[in-house]
Amino acid sequence: MDHGQLHTQELIAGRYRALEAVHEEEGRSVWVGEDVESGRPVSLTGSRLAPVRSEDTVRRTVARILHDSGAMELLCPGRVAMVLDVVEDHGDLWTVTERIDGTPLGVILARGPLDHVWAARIGLGILDVLEAAHRRGATHGDLSPGQVFVREGGTVVVTGFGLIGASVTQRVTAPAYASPEQARGSSAGPAADQWALGALLYAMVEGRAPVKDRGPVESTLRAVDRLPFRHPVNAGPLAPAVTGLLRRDALERVPEPAVRASLTRVLNEEPDEPTHETPLPRLRNAWPFVRRAGRAGGGPSVRRSVLVGAGLVVAASVALLVAVGRPDGGTSAAGTGPSRSGAPTVPADPTGGGADRRTPPPSSGATGDPSAGFGRHVAPEGFSVDLPQGWERIRTESAAEDTYRVTFGASGDPRTLTVTSGVRLAPDPVAVWQSLEPSLKGTYADYARLGDIRPVTYRGYRGADMEWLSTVNGVRLHTFGRGFLVGDGRGFSLRWTTPAADARSTVDQQALTVFLRTFRPTGL
Repeated sequence: MDHGQLHTQELIAGRYRALEAVHEEEGRSVWVGEDVESGRPVSLTGSRLAPVRSEDTVRRTVARILHDSGAMELLCPGRVAMVLDVVEDHGDLWTVTERIDGTPLGVILARGPLDHVWAARIGLGILDVLEAAHRRGATHGDLSPGQVFVREGGTVVVTGFGLIGASVTQRVTAPAYASPEQARGSSAGPAADQWALGALLYAMVEGRAPVKDRGPVESTLRAVDRLPFRHPVNAGPLAPAVTGLLRRDALERVPEPAVRASLTRVLNEEPDEPTHETPLPRLRNAWPFVRRAGRAGGGPSVRRSVLVGAGLVVAASVALLVAVGRPDGGTSAAGTGPSRSGAPTVPADPTGGGADRRTPPPSSGATGDPSAGFGRHVAPEGFSVDLPQGWERIRTESAAEDTYRVTFGASGDPRTLTVTSGVRLAPDPVAVWQSLEPSLKGTYADYARLGDIRPVTYRGYRGADMEWLSTVNGVRLHTFGRGFLVGDGRGFSLRWTTPAADARSTVDQQALTVFLRTFRPTGL
């Protein structure tokens, strides 16, 4: 958008006067303005419209912005800007909000990196709004530094809900903050907002976005989709949260509760000591912001980094999703029995698919149908599985079509079963597990893989098994994961997590037997 063509005496849609441009990014500009009819001070955000649109499309977009922003303002009063009007003028869509008493995050970033404590405080404010949106089934989809305003003291205001409807593409503005799935043209889901939050945190501590803006939108989106980004070097204890959010596979991104725990821990571990408050230059028409200076001595202590890394232990156990297969359809030959590490054995493949080399532990005299006490669950996402009585879904996350994660459990039961579906999956299951293991080691201070990564055949599909130990809230957990391809790069995974002390028990082994025997993809 060319600010030079917008004279401060011109009226937008014949009613709103733009007084001062305070932030500009690709496809978006933010202005201090006024409503000439009422004399009311307002904030004006101009965004480009889709190249191909109709009058009806513009009307629907305006209605969506008013509806989504209004709903979010009710959910998060004071943290989502109140939208007063949405108008089109000379091919741009202008969102008119009440005057926001904060500074655009983009203006703050232009003055250099923030210390990790201040970044965590701002990140928590953004996360508050995103979690509220995701709980009501809404996605922002276009989050960027121009949509976040920081008030004095660190509280934030978020704008731009509903704006994604202004485009026939999956990103309206600021392509450097688009998620890889958006860059590929997939629809935006909550995971896209997670990526954007990670990109904002990255920019706050590193002083630049993870992916450089390359000029043409298409060039930047290609870079987001294909090019690796440099690991953050100034994030300190925020690094696990940042890198966990910036995982290219949408289903592997760190869940929001784990991000909240990590950011909160950074704030709680900040020692009670005097800090400097350095005011940034005040913009005309009152856009104040106070930036907290970094601690003298250069960086976070080792202790703080270790604590925050431990705070993300939940992340890998919840976020690691594998659904992969072997290109040759073969299986490996190996002996039966327990792994060399003494890990609990996994029931043999009850479907007769072959190549699952694992055998169940002794039954200790247990008899009867292991499915007793289980009931059929048919999920609308496209699968069915037998679950223990009283179990229900406790978390559902999705990133795009055919890409989701559903976790089942019950109150008071420490065990969980997680089912995921993914697309564009790699063909070699063992290699994929091997590529994921470094991130597991980086997230878990006490991560330990049990035995080898094992290729298997499950229901005639190619897959792989992997087991590991971790500690969550002081409890040692054992996780068994099985992933498999069902064709065209799509696949499923099942992950069974249970206290390690109980993983050998008959009841837990029988539960895994039932899960593996009864799971069915239903949408094939």
